[in-house]
Amino acid sequence: MLITIDDVLTPEELVTARDLLSRSTWSNGQITAGLQAAKAKNNEQLAESAEHLPALRHLVLKALGRNAMFFTAALPLKILPPFFNRYGGDSNYYGFHTDNAMRQLPDGSGYVRADVSATLFLSDPNEYEGGLLTIEDTFGKHGVKLKAGSMVVYPSTSIHEVAPVTKGERVACFMFMQSMVRDPGQRRLLFDMDMALLGLRETHGDTDPVVRLTGCYHNLLRRWADS
Repeated sequence: MLITIDDVLTPEELVTARDLLSRSTWSNGQITAGLQAAKAKNNEQLAESAEHLPALRHLVLKALGRNAMFFTAALPLKILPPFFNRYGGDSNYYGFHTDNAMRQLPDGSGYVRADVSATLFLSDPNEYEGGLLTIEDTFGKHGVKLKAGSMVVYPSTSIHEVAPVTKGERVACFMFMQSMVRDPGQRRLLFDMDMALLGLRETHGDTDPVVRLTGCYHNLLRRWADS
């Protein structure tokens, strides 16, 4: 399931994030790549020691916490602290790869199972050429290039790439989540049901059938969710 979400960041948050990133020092992006991914990865990333990383992470997590569409798409149980990357110049691509299943917490205290990945775009499409995020699923390949402040959410099991940036810079936030619902098919059913219920409420209000269907949604979530 691939879901795009517009305006995850407010205009003010976007300005703040871009200002902090413009004053940051970038490191080699392979610091978070697995063995296979490292062979395909050629970009830059903020290291754990980067001065502005805590403020950037707080800003993004706060925005995610208020976004209902993000919650229903990912059903996050744990969110690995977000990372930030940059493509441009000689460090300008990330070839086809699959995200590691288990991601270590930055402080080394444990692991997060990567069920869901997301990219939050921080550069507008007119600021760079190339840099298309391509995600493969059972229905083929999907190219994604969103406006700054918008996000794409997709299964971590998918094969994906960032094509070479040939002009300008592509800056983004990327993150991994352990979902309350491990199975992607079940997550898709719950998402579709939640979206349908939203439409029914807007059209018919909280009628008795809508209330009962809402109960079915939550009872399925209770049955399928990890604790």
